[in-house]
Amino acid sequence: MIIERIRRNIDASLASFLNTVKKDYKLRLVSPLLFESIREFTLREGKRIRPLLLILTYKGYAPKGKAIAKTLYNASTCMEFLHNFMLIHDDIIDRSDLRRGRPTLHKVLAKTVPTTNPNKLGIDLGIITGDIVYALAIDAFLAVKEPPKRKERALKYFIQTAAFTAMGEFIDTVHGVERLDRVTEKDVFLNYTLKTARYTFDCPMVTGAILAGADNNEIKKLSRFGILIGQAFQIQDDIIGIYETEKNIGKSILSDLAESKKTLLVCHANRTLRGEQKAKFLKIFGKPIKTMGDLKQMRRLFVEGGSLDYAFAAIETRLKQAQNILNNLKMHDDDRDLIRASLLKLFNHSQKICSSFGG
Repeated sequence: MIIERIRRNIDASLASFLNTVKKDYKLRLVSPLLFESIREFTLREGKRIRPLLLILTYKGYAPKGKAIAKTLYNASTCMEFLHNFMLIHDDIIDRSDLRRGRPTLHKVLAKTVPTTNPNKLGIDLGIITGDIVYALAIDAFLAVKEPPKRKERALKYFIQTAAFTAMGEFIDTVHGVERLDRVTEKDVFLNYTLKTARYTFDCPMVTGAILAGADNNEIKKLSRFGILIGQAFQIQDDIIGIYETEKNIGKSILSDLAESKKTLLVCHANRTLRGEQKAKFLKIFGKPIKTMGDLKQMRRLFVEGGSLDYAFAAIETRLKQAQNILNNLKMHDDDRDLIRASLLKLFNHSQKICSSFGG
């Protein structure tokens, strides 16, 4: 299948670029663990959806039948490095222990040298390593062999995306300590757009389209398409964080609840629950330490109060709007179909959860 072949090429490009990094940056001379931890974290099994979308969108707007150059595959890995940079810092902020079923990078780096405070060491080194990974993302992008104006415009969009995503993290962190009744649904969607949609969907597709020479009207439509898909994806991710199992998602299912994240589910429940249900909801949400029992009660409250159905409806609305945009893009039909197939697979979780909890 074409998508699987592209993914294999992306994985090969990641491994190849890391070998170049090993030689060019001499990370092993600083610390063998520094390079090996970056390498291991980068090559962990993943969907590679961001570089995949860059490649597919480029194909969609490039001349029909144009072969994808190895340099474009190499450059597409910039999206994976940007993703990993975000994950490393996000895991530190969230104090997460697991990522993709294995220890988070700051937990790995806590073992760099013996110390009386390994947690601080891991966090400090994790921040630094994340910064290195972002530099590697820029380096990977420079492999692009396209006209200088396209390359410069695409690079600027890529860098802006990193800044916008950090703004989203800023908002998310502020919301984490803000009173629940002061966070609106509008605030939640701004966070979804900045922290998830822009760098996961918008940026890879817009970057690929710019590099292929797509016109400004197509790029605007692609950006809107990416934002809609990204918002739907983040809503689903919030649902998964409450209703999935730790085995399936590779991290603690208590993490989102423990952090008292202000999600669409939470904002809707806070706005609509009444009486005893509202009191129970606020009591659980305000607890500094939450248990599996609290999680099970919260699941029931989201179902009983209509918040789970509301979130599923928000996903469906955005997916329908996104489909309409995708159908009207002036790209090659076969590449449009590949993008559609790649994205629809990301929403299988919603369908399973919906059927399990009566949504």
